[in-house]
Amino acid sequence: MILPELLAVLSIAAATGLRLALPLLLIGLMSGNMLWANVPLLSQVPPAWVLGLLVSWSLVELVLSKDPVGQRLVQSTELVLSPFVGAMAGVAIARTVLLEGWLYVLMGLISALLALVIQLMQIGWFYRPRRPPLWAFFVLDALCIFLAILAFDSPQQGGIIALLLLWLVIRTSNIWQHWRAAKSKPGPGAPTDPPQLPPD
Repeated sequence: MILPELLAVLSIAAATGLRLALPLLLIGLMSGNMLWANVPLLSQVPPAWVLGLLVSWSLVELVLSKDPVGQRLVQSTELVLSPFVGAMAGVAIARTVLLEGWLYVLMGLISALLALVIQLMQIGWFYRPRRPPLWAFFVLDALCIFLAILAFDSPQQGGIIALLLLWLVIRTSNIWQHWRAAKSKPGPGAPTDPPQLPPD
């Protein structure tokens, strides 16, 4: 039965969909003496370098995400990297809970896709003309940390929150489709067909 393990992967994937460096940093800090030994690529780098990189990157994400110009730069980078970081985090959790080797690819793929769609939803909301209030960014930071911790301590709750975020992504996508369809319709009184010339 891999349901708890799958929920743990969904939880960490949702966290990487909100922020990239924070979940990777928490994976290392919560893995005890293993640090980033279960994280692909990062396990090949000296832990001190990984720690410095992730702390610096986390500070950049936390600070620049509150600034309109910095937010666009950060989110553009996160959009490109989110599938890769999501896959790395998903594989790390799969290794931590001792799943079989053939499941690593599946868990990595699921984690990458979930991280990407949540990142796309973020960009869709925050690139709208009316920017969300500042407190919304702090809520996302806290939710990211919360989901990363739940992936280790309470995967069931973390997985449920991740599924709720996925439902929000689907719901948001439907709302945007209806909004685009309504916007493309001609308003009342607008001509639907080009005017016809009178017959000779």
